[in-house]
Amino acid sequence: MSWGQQPQQYGAPPQQPAYPGQASAPPVYPPVVGGNHAYQSHGYNQVPFQAPPQGPPPGIAHDLWQWFQAVDLDRSGQINALELKAALMNANYSSFTEGTCRLMIRMFDRDRTGTININEFSALWKYIGDWKACFERFDHDRSGTINTRELGDALTSFGYRLSPHFNQTLVKSFAARRSTGTSTEDAINFDDFIEACVTVKNLTDTFRRYDTQGTGVVTFGFEQYLDSVLQNLI
Repeated sequence: MSWGQQPQQYGAPPQQPAYPGQASAPPVYPPVVGGNHAYQSHGYNQVPFQAPPQGPPPGIAHDLWQWFQAVDLDRSGQINALELKAALMNANYSSFTEGTCRLMIRMFDRDRTGTININEFSALWKYIGDWKACFERFDHDRSGTINTRELGDALTSFGYRLSPHFNQTLVKSFAARRSTGTSTEDAINFDDFIEACVTVKNLTDTFRRYDTQGTGVVTFGFEQYLDSVLQNLI
């Protein structure tokens, strides 16, 4: 699944639908699982750890293996969304939301166990690093958060043609989920930024399946609408 390779764009005006064209693409997923992805602190402050001295599996960087073992609190050889949430922080030291962690687990959980193993974790780690670079590119004021204008710039660069009102609604929807942290109604954290962009992409893919003529306008039956919503909730 790749971003930014479709000729149509969804948004206004209706005759020019706003799904991505040949624009600067956000990170794609899932990358090739495995490979020697060197561990990097992706900036968004991981929890300190003391890892047991074991060697990594073939093709896995030693530092990444140590980090996986530290996150795998129950020593199951698998990481679930709650373990991942406990290990990741935003720049303001707020934890990633459980929703974002569940989303990322689902994206890389190739065997559909609800957890990820070390190879799947290796691919996820690279994906987070790619998103960090994307986040920093659009965090123009270096605040450690993304405001409505910055999110609009990011979505435009991905090829979406969406209104400032929609971008503001998107920011407020994700910022409102937090009862703590420094996200406000006008800005979102790193993890919210990932989930917001992935949500727009997933909803776009769902809409495109019904937009067989590429007009940016579809007619939904009630059950079709419910089915499309549920696909993006599960």
